[in-house]
Amino acid sequence: MTKDVRITVMRRSCYPDLIEKYENPIEHACVLGTGDVFISCGGSKPEGLCESAWESMREFVEELSKGGGDFFGGWMKNPHSAMISCNDGFRPVSFLLEAVEGEPQ
Repeated sequence: MTKDVRITVMRRSCYPDLIEKYENPIEHACVLGTGDVFISCGGSKPEGLCESAWESMREFVEELSKGGGDFFGGWMKNPHSAMISCNDGFRPVSFLLEAVEGEPQ
């Protein structure tokens, strides 16, 4: 039986100096906000979560949904969780992934 995984946006960062120096202008930067919550059902990508962020966390979410965890030998205080950042070097977003029991909260 698979578990749901709660994905919570914990922090957003932005590096204007790097954007100005290296990034071509883009129309649609990340729209996620601190406190946004997504639920992955059975290890699947939640609707509304950007593809880039999903690719950064997919393997962790899939493992948590199978009941796994304890990544990197005790990295997290809660072994059924992980703190993952998306791979945007200009606007990184940190996500807390947590396996949830029963109904998502």
